[in-house]
Amino acid sequence: MKLISWNIDSLNAALTGTSKRAGETRETLKKIAAAQPDVFAIQETKLRKDPTKKHREALAKIFPDYTYVWRSSKEPARKSYAGTMYLYKDTYHPKVTYPTIDAPSTMDQEGRIITLEFPDFYVTEVYTPNSGSGLKRLTDRQGWDAKYRQYLSKLTENKPVMISGDFNVAHEPIDLAHPSNNHHSAGYTDEEREDFTQLLKAGFTDSFRKLYPDKAGVYSWWAQRVITSKQNNSGWRLDYWLVSDRIADKIQQSGIVNTGKRRDHAPVELVIDL
Repeated sequence: MKLISWNIDSLNAALTGTSKRAGETRETLKKIAAAQPDVFAIQETKLRKDPTKKHREALAKIFPDYTYVWRSSKEPARKSYAGTMYLYKDTYHPKVTYPTIDAPSTMDQEGRIITLEFPDFYVTEVYTPNSGSGLKRLTDRQGWDAKYRQYLSKLTENKPVMISGDFNVAHEPIDLAHPSNNHHSAGYTDEEREDFTQLLKAGFTDSFRKLYPDKAGVYSWWAQRVITSKQNNSGWRLDYWLVSDRIADKIQQSGIVNTGKRRDHAPVELVIDL
């Protein structure tokens, strides 16, 4: 199976926008469609509610022969915030669930998790809450991490799991360009990194590090507001494909999809023999 996951930073902008950046995003969507993934996960859709007629028409044009499901933020959470979506080939008929995990604050209402259940495995995606400016949401983020780890642990007891998304953490110094300068920044605090370590210890494998344990300079995010971030490769690896340990030996490929000059998140790809 080939699976791709991407924090798109606004599906509406990607499908209907007229800016240069929107054009770059659409080119990446077309590149993903040409790769024919079995499953394509999208985070940070920022849809107000449901895909509009324009969105549906654009998706049908770029991804014919795919079914899609989505989850948007709802009250009391902010509208047009977070949100997730799956596209999968019409030949598949997974059971779709929209889990809540008893997370802090409004996190369960922010549309952050969708799970697909197939006969022999699960595929699930997450848009992990950011700890925010000044780490104002760090305590809630730690609460989320604990609850999410419990959720995944229950899934993997039943069937193997493949997990993707923007985890909003660079796990080790090798996973960002300037670790010493960012020690207390959101996404690289000791607390967030330890929570990710505990997630892996709960029975999951970072697919990229499984194949490339010592490979440096490979990132999935470059600051959009810093013009030179991509050309200098001053990035972070925040996006992952994790798999249950018992299927880690089936990983064939794991890497980052090239988005050219486009800054912000890049898609991550997993090829696995199941």
